[in-house]
Amino acid sequence: MRAQQIMSQPQPLRIGTRGSPMALIQAEIVRDRLAAAHRDLAAPGALEIVVIRTTGDRIQDRPLYEIGGKALFTKEIEEALLGGAIDLAVHSMKDVATWLPPGLAIACLLPRDDPRDAFLSHRAATLRELPLGAALGTSSPRRAAQVLHLRPDLRIVSIRGNAGTRIRKLAAGECDATLLSLAGLRRIKEEGAIASIVSTEDMLPAATQGAIGIECRADDRATRERLVPLHHAETASCIEAERALLAALGGSCRTPIAALAELADGMLSLRGMVISPDGVRCHRVSRRGAVTDAEALGSDAGAELHRLASINDILTMFTTISNQSLTSSLLTLLSAPATLDAG
Repeated sequence: MRAQQIMSQPQPLRIGTRGSPMALIQAEIVRDRLAAAHRDLAAPGALEIVVIRTTGDRIQDRPLYEIGGKALFTKEIEEALLGGAIDLAVHSMKDVATWLPPGLAIACLLPRDDPRDAFLSHRAATLRELPLGAALGTSSPRRAAQVLHLRPDLRIVSIRGNAGTRIRKLAAGECDATLLSLAGLRRIKEEGAIASIVSTEDMLPAATQGAIGIECRADDRATRERLVPLHHAETASCIEAERALLAALGGSCRTPIAALAELADGMLSLRGMVISPDGVRCHRVSRRGAVTDAEALGSDAGAELHRLASINDILTMFTTISNQSLTSSLLTLLSAPATLDAG
C-alpha cells in the first residue's frame, strides 16, 4: 500500500534556473506566484527549483562577446528543457537570445520592473559628476558606449560577475564607478549601494531590461496553462516590440544596441539606439502606435537603425579610403625627386 502511494504521487513541476543570487530570487518569485495561483501547487513538494550551471557562469574572466554572447547564460538551461529534465525556465529576458531554439517559447512575462540603470560610485553622486579621467567598470558594450558618448574623458575598465561581485569590485577600488540594472539591485536588496538612478535620456536601457520571462516547451500545453495567471500582457507587448527591433538588427551583446518600449494612453512608444563602441557615432529612432502593432513597430524601427548604421559604415569606409589615398599621394609627392621647372 505504501509503495502504491509513493508511485501515485505526482511529479513536481520543475523550475530551471541559474544559481546566482538574483536568478534564485527570480525563480522563487515564479514559484511563489504559481503556488498562489494554483491550490495544488501550494502543496509541499509540488514545485521544485533545479539549479543549472551555465557556460556564462563558469567563464568569468572574459567579456561575453568574446566567448559566444549572452546565450551562454541560457544554453544549458534550454538543453535541459528540450531534454525533459525541467518543465519551465526562469530568465532575465536580457539574457535570452534574440532567436529561441526550435521547440521552445517564452510563454509568460511577469510585470516588468523599472528598466533603468543605476549608477554606483564612492566618488560622485551621478555619472556627470565623476572626476575627469575616472575609471568606470562595465562589461556591457551598450553601457560603455553611452558612457563615452556622454563623458568621452572617462576610462572604461572591464569587470564581470554577478551584481554582488561587481559591488565588491567597486568597493575594492577596481574602478571608480559602475552601472547596474536598477531592477536587479532591488531584487537582491542592494538598493542601498545606489548613488543615483540614470535617466533614460542619458542611458537608454538594454532591450527587455527589467523583465522576467518564463520559457517552456512550445507543445507543453499543461505547463503553458499553468502560466496564464502570471502573464502580464502590457509587459509582453513592450518586450515584443523591443525583441523585434533586436531581430531586425541581428542584435547580440557584441553590438551596442539599446531599446525601450513604454505604454501610455493606450499607445506604445518605442525608442531605439545603435551606437559605435567608442560612443562617437550614435543613431536614434522612435516609433509610436497601437499596442497591437508592437512587433511591426519594433521591426520598422530596427530596419531604420540598420539602414542608418549601414550608411554610416559606408561613409566611414569611404572617408578612410579617401584619407588613405590622400596620405599615399602626399607621401608619393614628398618622396619624388625634386625637379627644376625648365620653362
